[in-house]
Amino acid sequence: MTDAIAVIGAGAWGTALAARLAPIRPTVLWARSPHRAAELLVARENTRYLPGHPIPDSLTVTADAAAALRNARLVLLAVPTQALRAIVGALRPHWPEAAPAVICAKGIERETLCLPSEILAQTLPASPRAVLSGPTFAHEVIAGLPTAGVLAAADEAWRPRLLTALAMPRFRLYGSADVLGVQLGGAAKNVIAIAAGVVEGMGLGENARAALITRGVAELARLVAAEGGRPETASGLSGLGDLVLTCTGAASRNHSLGVALGRGEALADVLAQRVGVTEGVHTAPALLARAARTGTELPIAAAVLALLDGRASAAMLVEALLSRAARDE
Repeated sequence: MTDAIAVIGAGAWGTALAARLAPIRPTVLWARSPHRAAELLVARENTRYLPGHPIPDSLTVTADAAAALRNARLVLLAVPTQALRAIVGALRPHWPEAAPAVICAKGIERETLCLPSEILAQTLPASPRAVLSGPTFAHEVIAGLPTAGVLAAADEAWRPRLLTALAMPRFRLYGSADVLGVQLGGAAKNVIAIAAGVVEGMGLGENARAALITRGVAELARLVAAEGGRPETASGLSGLGDLVLTCTGAASRNHSLGVALGRGEALADVLAQRVGVTEGVHTAPALLARAARTGTELPIAAAVLALLDGRASAAMLVEALLSRAARDE
């Protein structure tokens, strides 16, 4: 595997990854909007998503898909899950033959209930696939703060090579074969983080939040096992690690949405004021629909969806969780 890397998506996460990789190996960042690409080239920083964090001069930025992919031997897909299918479809004519794709998105496609790797299996069947996940706030990654993540790939021979290709200072990657479990963790944590934010917004205390996070891990483990993944993945970086960060970090869009809802703000009003995607809003219904296929119970996710759909208030959400029948842990 050669070092040339294309990063697709000039949001916060794509910009952070590209900025960290560029000093190490040739890297191109693709922005869907020519205007956005021009802004990045002139300002040499992502003023919309990561202000104050310069991008290196060695990073090439373009809105030309053919140019971005022409010499790439590895492609990182850092676009929202709900847009992944359309963007990959547009890029497919320029895709380097059999170039591996690393999915850097979290969530479940709402219309099809597909995980990102399942979308790629349909749209890029000839390309090897891997998933990069874990507790990784973009603003800390681009600043070079210590971070650990997980890289999931089913191919035992290819995974170590991929870990080497993406090695960066102060960014520790662990390998995993559980592509399914890693993606379910990245999806579920956004939904559970909304519930954790509601707890904070209502002023219910740290005890309640700790209990919710712990039961969230249990929900995730049940779902992973039901779908054929490894339950222990729920306790790793892509499960518990990402869940703790998203449920407690002030920069979490899903957590802050929950805080606003817990304070009585309307969902539409909160979303209208936002720049980035709050993935948990799209993921909640898809997560529950996917869980229903295996008969897996997800009470926290179900309560969040009831709140987002307007079928329950924040107080009703908390009451529903606390009034569930007694059972062993």
